[in-house]
Amino acid sequence: MGHRRLDGRLVVATHNPGKLIEMRMLLEPHGVEAVSAGELRLPEPEETEETFFGNARLKAVAAAQAAQLPAFADDSGLVIDALGGAPGIHTARWAGPERDFEMAMEKVEVELQKVGATAPEQRRARFVSALCIAWPDGHLEEFEGVVDGTLVWPPRGAKGFGYDPMFLPQDHVKTFAEMTADEKHSMPPKGFGLSHRARAFLKLSQACLKG
Repeated sequence: MGHRRLDGRLVVATHNPGKLIEMRMLLEPHGVEAVSAGELRLPEPEETEETFFGNARLKAVAAAQAAQLPAFADDSGLVIDALGGAPGIHTARWAGPERDFEMAMEKVEVELQKVGATAPEQRRARFVSALCIAWPDGHLEEFEGVVDGTLVWPPRGAKGFGYDPMFLPQDHVKTFAEMTADEKHSMPPKGFGLSHRARAFLKLSQACLKG
């Protein structure tokens, strides 16, 4: 069965302003209008699944049913080899209810120091993004993007959000927080199409969006 094409209006099932900005940048060239779940005052479902795809699916389906529009959701996180894959699906929870990512990055560094992960090769990590589009009739489209890198300390850069200041993508000299939005998210030739969300979105656009 072929992929379903997406056009018109789309609910971005997030209350995170950083994610909404990223998605609007990615969708705008395709003529898709993005409205957030927060703007529509949709409730934010509790993320109860055990995988990135499970949580993305849960959020997209809930928004599609509530708004009666196609809905997009992503669940993404930082996976650190030396910490057995943590924080993983709990990436946002490590920042606490106030979403204090300075605190979260400090927590990551403390945990890495506890296991003696001081050399770059011991500090390998990857950002994972699982994307899901759900339609009100139950149709789903799902895509995944991954970017490998290492974790630096102290954090560098003031752009981006979340754990970006400590994530140095493989084969690059700038952390995500030292890159411009175009460098991190935009597709060539404008940018690297580098972020995990951009890589997953490229798969989504090839399958479901007009040129």
